Amino acid sequence: MEVRLPEPGDALTGVEMFAGLEPEVRQRVIAAAVPRTYRKGQLLFVENDPGESLIVLRRGAVAVFRTAPTGERAVLSVIRPPDVLGEVSLLDASTRSASAEAIEDCAALALSRGAFMELVHSNPRILDAVMRSLGALIRRLTEQNADHVFLDLPGRVAKTLVRLAGESQAPMITIELNQSQLAEMAGGSRQSVNQAIGSFASRGWLRTEGRRIVVTDVAALRRRAGMNDR
Repeated sequence: MEVRLPEPGDALTGVEMFAGLEPEVRQRVIAAAVPRTYRKGQLLFVENDPGESLIVLRRGAVAVFRTAPTGERAVLSVIRPPDVLGEVSLLDASTRSASAEAIEDCAALALSRGAFMELVHSNPRILDAVMRSLGALIRRLTEQNADHVFLDLPGRVAKTLVRLAGESQAPMITIELNQSQLAEMAGGSRQSVNQAIGSFASRGWLRTEGRRIVVTDVAALRRRAGMNDR
């Protein structure tokens, strides 16, 4: 059986939602999508905006968050390539359930709801990937709720840093995130998060460089967060 590989330079390479498509279909998706760039700090969309497009992230990082009536923000997740965002609103034709902000300079592809739904109808296998994506979202939110019950704030800060470090095996990992953003992700005040960061720094697990955090001991942070060693 012949195995057909994506064409070199395919903008959808690594995107699970489109992994099962034939190369010709993938090229139609790319042709229908609109390239977009976002500067660090720019909003991609705002909660209750119309859910008009699926966004495929190609470069950078995006924080997905909810805003309380008081103006406080709670970061639900950080999206990195080759992930997608905005699929929930596309499926039920409702408004955006959260806001999204570029926390690094980003490049992306935006696929309209009409083009996305046409693709789903003609390629039912995409629904499997969409369901897996929604399942992962539910698991992530369930885990975050459990973290707020079972972990203290320093534990949540440690776990957030581990997640942001990703799969990197580098001895030092630079995280482009200020402490206010980290506080929003960990669910604590900036002062309390600063104290946790200072404690970790005194143990040699990380250091701060202006608006950056350089992680030097991911294993120690994993242990503090109660996570299993790799």
